[in-house]
Amino acid sequence: MTDLDYVLPLRWEDDSGLTELTGYLRWLGSRVRVIVVDGSPPALFDRHAARWNGLVLHVRPDADLRFANGKVNGVITGMRLARAEHVVIADDDVRYGAAELARMDTLLETADLVRPQNHFDPLPWHARWDTARMLLNRGFGADYPGTFGVRRSAFLKMGGYDGDVLFENLELIRTVRANGGREHRAHDLYVRRLPPSAGRFWSQRLRQAYDDLAQPPRMLFFLAVLPVSAVALLRRRYGAVLTGAAVCVGVAEIGRRRAGGRRVFPFTASLFAPVWVLERAVCSWPALVARFLCGGIPYAGHRMLTAAHPVRGLGERAQRSGSLVARNPVDLCEPSQNGLAEERPQRHSATVARPGSMTSPS
Repeated sequence: MTDLDYVLPLRWEDDSGLTELTGYLRWLGSRVRVIVVDGSPPALFDRHAARWNGLVLHVRPDADLRFANGKVNGVITGMRLARAEHVVIADDDVRYGAAELARMDTLLETADLVRPQNHFDPLPWHARWDTARMLLNRGFGADYPGTFGVRRSAFLKMGGYDGDVLFENLELIRTVRANGGREHRAHDLYVRRLPPSAGRFWSQRLRQAYDDLAQPPRMLFFLAVLPVSAVALLRRRYGAVLTGAAVCVGVAEIGRRRAGGRRVFPFTASLFAPVWVLERAVCSWPALVARFLCGGIPYAGHRMLTAAHPVRGLGERAQRSGSLVARNPVDLCEPSQNGLAEERPQRHSATVARPGSMTSPS
């Protein structure tokens, strides 16, 4: 494996998963350079610093980054500190293995952004329900994972990406495309993801439906599901409803079988596809109300209006706004206890431009 950095943006309100994550970071830090950008409250940050001392580079998000979506603040801070050309960006519930890291490193030789495929392990009932979303996305194209591989030079060239959006993963993908970057959809690169708790799963339903505002044809489809189904039921056309459910299962099964997916996705997840489509259809209407009548959807203490910006204009906007990641070329590295280079705690004095807010719907 060539030189590889791993950026993990983090913000926790409790430490229930600290022991498990620490074990993963210990394993990970012995293989790649790990940068944890931690926006947790002070008491948790200090606890993390004590547990992870010598394992990873552990820092706060840079103070000049004040995006509403805190994950983007973490990603950009991590990319500023990264030194390798190949960088993995991953949510705190993503768990790479050695083979997946090596494959990602190889794919980044020829791509600016690599889009792998997450899969839940273990698989409680709500994870199978959410896996249906992954399978339907695969059936129609590609899923939106909680991790990417990025070439640092491409990220620097495009100047970062906007964090005043809800669907920041799509924003990153579109910004890479808008700047002429090469995207590789690695349908067969399966990276494990820990499932959320059932409570967190339910809390994400409306927010994820709001993400579809960034993809108007998709949003229109889900808005149509309820009225069309209601008309069919009122006219006692039960066969049409059952046919629609069967089509959902069929598309999910196509996604499950794609690129050897049966190895990680159980058939029962495909059976959840009609349930997931119904859930998204129900949640799409309040998401639409939140967008046009409430000024956006609440998220992490902010009300987010824009799901993601369209590709058109993103490249010009990045050039017009300046770089979010460029900084003074000051050498602040010194060896750490485990042999990895770590940054000293000084902050850079470079002024970094932030793009103006864009709130038009996608």
